[in-house]
Amino acid sequence: MKIVINLTLSLFTLFLMSEASYSLTDYKIKKLCKKERRVLSCIKNLKEKRSDLQKGQFIEIPVIPYKR
Repeated sequence: MKIVINLTLSLFTLFLMSEASYSLTDYKIKKLCKKERRVLSCIKNLKEKRSDLQKGQFIEIPVIPYKR
């Protein structure tokens, strides 16, 4: 019984997880870049990354370490 439950759960997650990626809208990009020092360059960079992501190219995502 346990095997059947694990199998169904794993198949369920495989069907839910697709390779579709959701990119940022223009409104969200402008909202994020409001806080930046150089707003126009931030908007330009995020729009370029969005177009690269939609084309299927890989993009670099910087990781900011957590500070306590």
